[in-house]
Amino acid sequence: MANLNKVLLLGNLTRDPELRYTPKGTAVADIALAINRVWTNEQNQRQEETTYVDITLWGRQAELAQQYLTKGRGCFIEGRLQMDTWEDKATGQKRSKLKVVAENLQFLPDGKGGPGGPPSGASHAPQGNGGGYSRPAGGPPQRSGPPQGGSAAPVEDYHDEDDIPF
Repeated sequence: MANLNKVLLLGNLTRDPELRYTPKGTAVADIALAINRVWTNEQNQRQEETTYVDITLWGRQAELAQQYLTKGRGCFIEGRLQMDTWEDKATGQKRSKLKVVAENLQFLPDGKGGPGGPPSGASHAPQGNGGGYSRPAGGPPQRSGPPQGGSAAPVEDYHDEDDIPF
């Protein structure tokens, strides 16, 4: 039987990213998203619930999140679920928490009419598993990975070293 561990989330940051580095120098950032669900109940009343999800970003994506994302900013996350377990030092009890490990991060427009992502002068934007965006200086974002819903170009067509997932 096949297995699948894939999460797609679109929401707003509940706090600024918290960036740190591992002893080997790898960047790690923790963010939290608020994801809203709105529906109408049987009495035709509008209902809303918010789900809060903790997310971990690694490498360049962690650094970019810390550089460009702030509380309230929207983003789209593709990732996988991971269960963290530890022993509570105060009580000695085993604890666990389900979180998302991001594999791809995309900035969303800021809601103030501005574009999403880094400013136009930035040379790098979020990169993921072949689906990131690159932004030439002064130009609009350009898709650098395979197009969504289409077939991918041959591997020999990819020359940009920034397309290599970390």
